[in-house]
Amino acid sequence: MSENPLLAPIQGITLEDYSAACAKMGSGLSEEQVAKALGVAMPVWQEANLGWQERMKEDATYQIVTLFGQHFGTADQHPKFSNLQAVLSPEATAYVEKIKTDKDFYQELEVARQVAYDHGLDGAGWVADQYGISIGDFQIAASIWNEQIHQDIAADSQKYVRTQDAYKEKYNQHFANNGTGDVAGDIEF
Repeated sequence: MSENPLLAPIQGITLEDYSAACAKMGSGLSEEQVAKALGVAMPVWQEANLGWQERMKEDATYQIVTLFGQHFGTADQHPKFSNLQAVLSPEATAYVEKIKTDKDFYQELEVARQVAYDHGLDGAGWVADQYGISIGDFQIAASIWNEQIHQDIAADSQKYVRTQDAYKEKYNQHFANNGTGDVAGDIEF
């Protein structure tokens, strides 16, 4: 079996490097910090960034996207990024750790994020504002919990639905009571 040529490094940056870099940028690192961690100049990083995006579009097998997702979820284990974190408050750091270790907390915030969107808000922004959890950290948590959640649904789908419905009701009430979402509601024509 031959290697997929689309998986060859771009400017020395492997798909694993690229995936971890994207996860770290989603968690608050700058492009400059990512380039420095990879040991490359900014133009090299930018060329690799664009190149990997183009390769994903070209890959009809979705192998790159699949591997990207796997590497994205393990970015904290990448040797060039394992000790590189965005600077967060102690409270935000605790929430970032909690979403990766507490499945119920993750599921609640997943519903809260969606309900915020339903109310016309930026759900990911709301989670970041309330808990300091970036979209990158949220996606890393999703990669940690998705398989277990699918197993939970298979084992007892009714329990899962009841829990999700309770979270939806809680956050629908929260956003309705806080007057958020209907940004044009007070405009008279």
